[in-house]
Amino acid sequence: MFKKILVANRGEIAVRIIRACREMGIATVAVYSEPDKNALHAALADERICIGPASAVQSYLNMQNIISAALATHAEAIHPGYGFLSENSLFAALCVQNDIVFIGPESEVIDRMGNKDQARRLMISAGVPVIPGSGVVKDVTAAKKAAAKIGYPLLVKASAGGGGKGIRIVEREEDLEKSVVAACEEAKKAFGCGDVFLEKYLTSVRHVEVQILADQAGNVVCLGERDCSLQIGRQKVIEETPCPAIDESVRKKLWEAAVKAVKAAKYTNAGTVEFLLAPDGNFYFIEMNTRLQVEHRISEEVSGIDLVKWQIRIASQIELPFKQEDIRLHGASIECRINAAGGGKVSFLHIPGGTRVSFDTALVQNAEVTPFYDSMIGKLITAGNDREEAVRKMEAALCELVISGVPTNIEKQSEIIRSPEFHGAEYDTAWLQRKMKNEEIKNKN
Repeated sequence: MFKKILVANRGEIAVRIIRACREMGIATVAVYSEPDKNALHAALADERICIGPASAVQSYLNMQNIISAALATHAEAIHPGYGFLSENSLFAALCVQNDIVFIGPESEVIDRMGNKDQARRLMISAGVPVIPGSGVVKDVTAAKKAAAKIGYPLLVKASAGGGGKGIRIVEREEDLEKSVVAACEEAKKAFGCGDVFLEKYLTSVRHVEVQILADQAGNVVCLGERDCSLQIGRQKVIEETPCPAIDESVRKKLWEAAVKAVKAAKYTNAGTVEFLLAPDGNFYFIEMNTRLQVEHRISEEVSGIDLVKWQIRIASQIELPFKQEDIRLHGASIECRINAAGGGKVSFLHIPGGTRVSFDTALVQNAEVTPFYDSMIGKLITAGNDREEAVRKMEAALCELVISGVPTNIEKQSEIIRSPEFHGAEYDTAWLQRKMKNEEIKNKN
């Protein structure tokens, strides 16, 4: 087991990792940018080291500075959290080159699964269902030829990266050329690779992901699935587990497909296999996230398994002591992402409490919320013996959560949770967008 781990991240996920390490008796090193010098994660770690100014490129994305910090503090491993360098294969390889363990999959696997076109072809060979689509289209002529076979509507998707960048919906042939060009340009700026491919655009679908753990001995377990369909601009807003739209027969097939995907990729550590679920119960692989997910905590709530601790154990060559038949999932859990709608100083902070109610955050009284990084400032999580109990707890917790001095989306989250559609689990990936559009029209009238 490692004696010291450097946490290459900030905010609530850095705090989460540091707490897990402390419980395991592992010393921690926090890295921080200049504006984060008074941040909670820097205060909680055993050691702290500044890695650059406010710009993420010069600090949290600065590979050389982070590696130098690990070497200077004699850290044996680096935990990247999520975001920043967590899915950067070059960084994973750089860690290995400097005899530092990267807590995650091997760089080759990150590359393999990070390229959506490669991942798609790998899944086809493994017998995992994929959405009808094309390989990489080299020019507009090739795109038009592929689109004629796939049919409209369709998606133009970047082969590299994620986060909704490099994606365009194309309803008709006349819009294909400009969409391909725009997606290519956006992908090249965001990921350094302008390759795109085409995929059939499915409607009335749900975004469902399966949480897995896999060790070096080839053992793979699923810790249930999460419904992440509540999105705005392809950014997740609320997640829940289990998915309320599937029965046990579909769930079993979904998990089996996730295991096939993991084994085909020769994947190790924690990861997430993402699918689109159609109304008829058919599902299709879309991508694999080769890291810890923001919403991992709700899977921990229902499984009782600490994903961060097992990431660390697997990285230190410890095999999973449990098999799939040993996994017992209990109840339901919901997560609301609490985002800042602007900067400011936290003048008053009240965090709700109660059984199976938690707020994962790095906020403290008088903390400064800066505009330099991701807008998410916390994750409100509830769990209960069933979905109804988890929903009721979330309604109460959102009413109780107070963050003064910083504009947030707490009220909007409360509106969603109280809506009949959420209570009835009658939503898909487009529902929130439709809801917002209808509200805008109503307000104008």
